[in-house]
Amino acid sequence: MDGDARLEAQFAFLNEADRLKSVLRATTLVDGSRRENSGEHSWHLALYALVLADQAGPGVDINRVIRMLLIHDLVEIDVGDVPIHSANGLAHASDQTIAAEARAADRIFGLLPKDLRDDLRALWEEFEAAQTPDAIFAKSLDRVQPVMANLMSGGGTWTTYQVTAEQLDARVGSKIARGAPRLWTWVKAKTAPFFA
Repeated sequence: MDGDARLEAQFAFLNEADRLKSVLRATTLVDGSRRENSGEHSWHLALYALVLADQAGPGVDINRVIRMLLIHDLVEIDVGDVPIHSANGLAHASDQTIAAEARAADRIFGLLPKDLRDDLRALWEEFEAAQTPDAIFAKSLDRVQPVMANLMSGGGTWTTYQVTAEQLDARVGSKIARGAPRLWTWVKAKTAPFFA
């Protein structure tokens, strides 16, 4: 691929990625003024990784975590956001959603030149599998950010979806604790008054 064709492919991907800003999530901004979009969520998570790097376990490469978080939700351009606490929350990890996200990853990462396509697709797959230290920590941050938004906005989606403390612990807390145990202990204590 010559230089001009490579640039065409790179910008095709970047322009497509801009559509992530139009995917609305259930979670609101911290001030509760409106729903956040998936582009804002990805940026905020990258910042979470930068600031909360001291919560990562041994061997976690924060630069890789940031890269992962910047691309982890690109598939939502095609699939949309499936709120984990919604009535349809079980679809969050269903075979149907996983297959739809894989098709979206094929299409979106397929816009890139082969070297970048393969690199970013592998990083996305690593995040989804959540088996490496980097991906486990990235996944924990992906779960904690909406918790903090709900806390700051007076309950947010917890109120909307009538979430219980047990549901929060099972659906979110276990993922946070796996990658950042001290962080979940601190956050869980902050959530306790809401569920009292």
